[in-house]
Amino acid sequence: MTDLAAPLRRAAPALLGYAAVRALGLVVLAVWSAARGKSAHTLLTARWDALWYTRVADLGYGYEVRLPNGDVHSNLAFFPLLPWLERFMHAVSPLSYADGGLVVSLLASLAAAWGIFAVAEHVYGRRNQEGREARPWKGGGGRRVGVCAVLLWAVLPVGIVQSMAYSESLFTALAAWSLYAALTDRWLTAGTLALLAGLTRPVGLAVVAAVWVAAITSFVRDRSTEPAPGARSWQRALGMVLAPLGAAGYVLWVGHRTGKGPLGYLDVQAGWRNGFDGGAAFARFVGDKFTSFPSALAGVGLIVGVGLVIWLYVVGVRQGQPLPLLVYTGVVTALALCASSYFGSKPRLLMPAFPLLLPLALALARLRTSRSAWVVGGVAAASAVYGAFWLNGSGPP
Repeated sequence: MTDLAAPLRRAAPALLGYAAVRALGLVVLAVWSAARGKSAHTLLTARWDALWYTRVADLGYGYEVRLPNGDVHSNLAFFPLLPWLERFMHAVSPLSYADGGLVVSLLASLAAAWGIFAVAEHVYGRRNQEGREARPWKGGGGRRVGVCAVLLWAVLPVGIVQSMAYSESLFTALAAWSLYAALTDRWLTAGTLALLAGLTRPVGLAVVAAVWVAAITSFVRDRSTEPAPGARSWQRALGMVLAPLGAAGYVLWVGHRTGKGPLGYLDVQAGWRNGFDGGAAFARFVGDKFTSFPSALAGVGLIVGVGLVIWLYVVGVRQGQPLPLLVYTGVVTALALCASSYFGSKPRLLMPAFPLLLPLALALARLRTSRSAWVVGGVAAASAVYGAFWLNGSGPP
């Protein structure tokens, strides 16, 4: 426990700030929902994907809905770790499956915030992952940048999802800590967390790729300095073996269950009209916005948003973010933007790509504390209002 005390004290300002932002979002949601005659609790636990996860926890796999157009929505599309945790919470407490999922998400969001802080502090701290002096970041050091990164993640326009019984918070927590473990040469931890991330969402592939890149880079670096195999070589190799087992295991199990082999999971996703088309469907969706004037404004906003994401990634490359972070962010971003899934969910799908926020966190850290507090406070208020408006709408996040 004492080993965790010092890191927790360092992360405390970030975690307290994160909790304050999310509490503000929940209070605004409760007030807004009550004014509309809706239940904030229901919005957080029993709509859209949250219902599907609860059904898996309660009934297991095999539930599906056949739509009039012939599409089949199967719960095999939803990875099992969150439902397993919901079932565990229900078994050891009086909580329902849905409330268990909400508790898991709330705890995971704090773990994700801590993991984001740890990654940012490491990247922008006095020493980089190779033990050499890092460039002199102007902005108060890694701790200050870490706090700003967490607060920026908290105030994302879709940040309310972090407080829903969804899998984004759980996945981001596992991804962030797996990345941190890989950056600090904790290979068994990195591989195990990547395995769990692969049991949480399909984008677990991004964590696996990052761990593999980090391990290969570490191997090459060790070979150049220590020709003889080091004591950690077997741990690095085992971490690489562990990393893909979660995602691969579930995908293969779905293929066996459906009788369609290794590609069976793709057929399940196709039933939801999900696939990877290189962004063609998204481009058509944006293009269709320009057929009338009011919707053209939304089209411009979408183009600006995509441009901002790409620009932040390029800035991260120029600032010398570690290669594992760039690989992870690149895969998450590509899968989010280039998939033919429900387009309204793309901001939510980008939420785990937290390294995109690091350049903004560095810029925010360079401001005076009072000014940065006003910026974060203003954006947090706007995010809380938008989250309440969005969640009270008709479409899924």
